[in-house]
Amino acid sequence: MKRWFAWIVLGTAGVGFPARAEFRFAEATIDRLQAEMAAGTLTARELTAAYIERIEQVDRAGPKLNAVIELNPDALSIAERLDAERKAGRVRGPLHGIPILLKDNIATTDKMETTAGSLALVGAKPPREAYLVTRLREAGAVILGKTNLSEWANFRGTRSVSGWSGRGGQTLNPYVIDRTPSGSSSGSAVAVAANLCVAAIGTETNGSIVSPSSACGIVGIKPTVGLVSRDGVIPLAPSFDTAGPMARTVRDAAIVLAAMAGMDPADEASTRQPAALGSHLAPSPSHGALKGARIGVLRSASYRPNLDPMLERAIQSMRDAGAEVSEAGDLPGSLPAVEVMRYEIKHALNEYFRGLGPSSRMKSIADVIRFNEENWAREMPLFGQQHFVAAAAKGPLTESAYVDARAQCWRVAREEVIDGKTNAHGLDALVAITSGPAGLIDRTRGKDPVFGERGPAGSASSAAAIAGYPSVTVPMGTESELPVGLLFFGRAWTEARLLALAADFEHRAKARVEPRFLPTLSGR
Repeated sequence: MKRWFAWIVLGTAGVGFPARAEFRFAEATIDRLQAEMAAGTLTARELTAAYIERIEQVDRAGPKLNAVIELNPDALSIAERLDAERKAGRVRGPLHGIPILLKDNIATTDKMETTAGSLALVGAKPPREAYLVTRLREAGAVILGKTNLSEWANFRGTRSVSGWSGRGGQTLNPYVIDRTPSGSSSGSAVAVAANLCVAAIGTETNGSIVSPSSACGIVGIKPTVGLVSRDGVIPLAPSFDTAGPMARTVRDAAIVLAAMAGMDPADEASTRQPAALGSHLAPSPSHGALKGARIGVLRSASYRPNLDPMLERAIQSMRDAGAEVSEAGDLPGSLPAVEVMRYEIKHALNEYFRGLGPSSRMKSIADVIRFNEENWAREMPLFGQQHFVAAAAKGPLTESAYVDARAQCWRVAREEVIDGKTNAHGLDALVAITSGPAGLIDRTRGKDPVFGERGPAGSASSAAAIAGYPSVTVPMGTESELPVGLLFFGRAWTEARLLALAADFEHRAKARVEPRFLPTLSGR
C-alpha cells in the first residue's frame, strides 16, 4: 500500500506539523473525488485504502489523535463492490464510493460494535441498523468505521471529560493536542479536521455536533429534530436528540445530510418533515445567498472580549455581501434542559436496552450504574455518574417536574428566542459565536496559560438544540491557533436557507485551516 503521509514532529511547544503534501486527499471535497472517479483516475478502493493508511499513521501513530474507535473490516470489500457498480454504469449519487465514519452510538449490524463508548455494551448486537446508516449505504457511502465520543453522549457524570470514553480513551484536538476536542461527537470532528475521512456523522442533544465542529475547525449541521431518523441511535433525550453530518465544507456536509434525511415510520418526528425537503439541501457552487438576507446577531457576556473582533469581521463580511445585519439581543440564559434530559434518558435508554434482547447484559440504566461501579477502574477513573444516578431516581414522564421543565425549555428557546426574534424582525437567520476556543483537557492544571483563570467559555448551541431547530456552524477564524466557528440558526425546517447563507459566508471568510498537531501552546 502506498504511503500517502509522513509524520514530522518537533518537540518544542508550539511546533509540530504533518507533511501535508504527502497525503494526496488532504482537504479533498466530494465533488473533486467524484470527478476523479468519473474520469477513471481514482477508485473507491484506492480512496478507502488511503484513508485507512492515514488513520494508521495519524490516528494510531504520529500524534495519536485516537479519533477512530474501530475500523470496518469490510470497508475495502464494500468499496470494491461500488467500483464494480460504477464500471457497470451504475452510480448511486454523489456519495458513491465516499468513505464516511460513524459516531459509536449509531447502530450497525455489521462486524463493528455499537457501544456509546461504554464497556457495558461491548458485544451487544442491535437488532437492525440505524435508518440513517441504511440511507447512507443506499446512497453508495463506504462506512469506514466508528469514531470515539464522550461516553454516553457526555451525560454520565457532571464533570465529564469531553472526548473520553471507557472503551475508546481520550481523543485529542488536532490543532493543539493538549486541548479538548469538545464533545460529545469528538472523534467525528477530529477525524474530519485531520483528514481521516471525507465526512463523519455525529449526534447532538445540546451542542454535541456544533461545539466539537467549532473547536476542530470544520462544518457541522444540527438538523431540525425529525429531519434525520433517530431509529437505531442510542438515545439521550428524544425531545432534543438528532444526528447530523460533519465535513470540511458546507456543500459536503449538505450532500451527506440530503442522503441521510428522510421520513421513517419508526421515528414519529420524521413523519412531520416537509415533503421533498431533502432534495433542496445541498447548496449549489454559486454564491450570493447573503445578498438581501436579514441576519440577527445574538451575543453573550460569557464569551471572552478577545473574540469580539473576530465576530465583527464576520458581521462586516456579511454586510459586504449585501446582507442586512442587526443586533437581535442576547442568547438565552440557563434553562432546565438537564432536568428534561435526566427524565428522558432513563426511559429512552431502558427502551433501547429492551430492543437489544439477550445479546446485552444491560436491561436498564440501573444495570449500567451497577456495571460502572463494579468496573470503576476502567469506567470511572476520571469522573463519576451523577447524571445516571439522578436519572434512575426519576419517575414517569407524566410528572409535573418533567412536563413543566420541557414546556419552559420550548417556550423560551422557540417562542421567545428563535421564532420570536426572527418573526419580530423579519429575519432569515440568527448568528452567534458557536463556542469559545478549546480549553485544556486537563482542567486540574489550573490557570490556562493562554486564556487565564476562567479559560475559554461560551456556547450558542442551546437555543437551537433545546428548540429542536436547525443550526450550522462554519469556521470563522482562529484565536491562538484554535478554531472558532460562527453559528447560523433559525426556525424549524429552514435547513436549505441556513445552508445557503452558511455556504456564502464560508466562501467569503475562507477561514478553514488544516491542523498542525501542535503539542501545546505557550503563554502570551
